[in-house]
Amino acid sequence: MHIQILTVGKLKERYLVDGIAEYVKRLGPYAKVQMIEVPDEKAPENMSPAEEQQVRAKEGERLLAKLAPDVYVVALAIDGEMWSSEQLAGSLDKLATYGRSQVAFVIGGSLGLSGELLRRADMRLSFGRMTLPHQLMRLVLVEQIYRAMRINRGEPYHK
Repeated sequence: MHIQILTVGKLKERYLVDGIAEYVKRLGPYAKVQMIEVPDEKAPENMSPAEEQQVRAKEGERLLAKLAPDVYVVALAIDGEMWSSEQLAGSLDKLATYGRSQVAFVIGGSLGLSGELLRRADMRLSFGRMTLPHQLMRLVLVEQIYRAMRINRGEPYHK
C-alpha cells in the first residue's frame, strides 16, 4: 500500500518531527508512506469570513495539485465520520483488497479544508469533535495508520 499524508504548513516542533519519523520508520514493512507539505497561506488574526474562505481556497489548490487523479482521498474534517482503530484498519484492508492501494490522507491548515478539496475527497474522517492543532494531528494520524496495519496483520498492539 502507498499512503500519502498531505498537510498544510511546515512542521517545526522537534518532538512532533521525531514522533512522526518514528512511526513512518515502523510503517516501513507495511506500506510506503510519503509526507507532503504545502506552504500555508499567511493570514492575519482578524479575517472576515470571505478572507478565511480565500485562505482555504489557496491552500486547497496547493493540496489538490499534489493529488493524483486515481488516489483515494480521505479528508480529515471535524464533521467527518468517527471510526474506531479497527474500523480504520478494516477500511484500509478493503481498499487494498479491491485495488485502491493508493490512499491520501489530507490535513488542512488552521482554518480547515477548502470546499473544493472536501468535494474531491472520497470520504471524510474525524478523530473527534475536539479541535486538535493540525501539526499534532499528523502524529495522531500516522500512529493510527501504524496501529491499523498491525491490526490487519494480526500483530499485537496495545489497546
